[in-house]
Amino acid sequence: MEINQAFEILTRASNAHDARVVVENTTNFSKLNIYRISRLLKRGVPVAKIIHQKWFYGIKFYTNRHTLDPRPDTETLVEAVIKDFNSESAAPTILDLGTGTGCIIASLVKNINGATGIGLDISRGALKVARYNIKQLGIEDKVKILKGNFFKAKSIKGTFDIIVSNPPYIAYGDARVNLGATFDPEKALYAKDNGLAAYEAIAKNANKWLKNDGKIYLEIGDGQMQKVKKIFSNSGWFFDRAEKDLSGKNRVLIFKN
Repeated sequence: MEINQAFEILTRASNAHDARVVVENTTNFSKLNIYRISRLLKRGVPVAKIIHQKWFYGIKFYTNRHTLDPRPDTETLVEAVIKDFNSESAAPTILDLGTGTGCIIASLVKNINGATGIGLDISRGALKVARYNIKQLGIEDKVKILKGNFFKAKSIKGTFDIIVSNPPYIAYGDARVNLGATFDPEKALYAKDNGLAAYEAIAKNANKWLKNDGKIYLEIGDGQMQKVKKIFSNSGWFFDRAEKDLSGKNRVLIFKN
């Protein structure tokens, strides 16, 4: 099939932008494959899930059905950390809880001098994706991807200067979830206790993982700021500040010990 014909078919299935991205990242223009992709687009499958890649903080990451697709809002978290650790001698150690594709810790290590760290995830599928991305970026000597559960403090060894996390924070049954998110793994999206269970676990256990004068950087959902602040305050943490995303919503909370 000609590229122009494929573009027209995919545009009818979705829109010109999505069609262009797919065409630019497709090598198989057989009629069978193009119509297969067209059906996926009509179902609302995100382009990233079709071409298995997503750009995040200027870096291309592999993604699949086992991982949450990197989102622009999460770049707010990365920028907050870089702002605090931008000296040439920073060399912080980083713990990324629920690393998924590894996009957060990889972006930090690529942009902070001397940074090293561990990306932790409980999903075998996500671990494979993160390890692949770390290898492709050539930072295997700086980032280790390990299986672990941040609901269990003993599954994490060592202490760190920075803890970062974009944990599952959507309440089960929340009607605001968009169609694209339904193709992400549930365990990366949803949490018990009205979407707050992961924050409760981190607040409870992070004192065992964070060095003195360290900081915790957390992505939060809409309307969760006061609830998450209360959870951490009740566990003895001090609120440092909040950072807004591109739409002006409070997206990242920062705590210190």
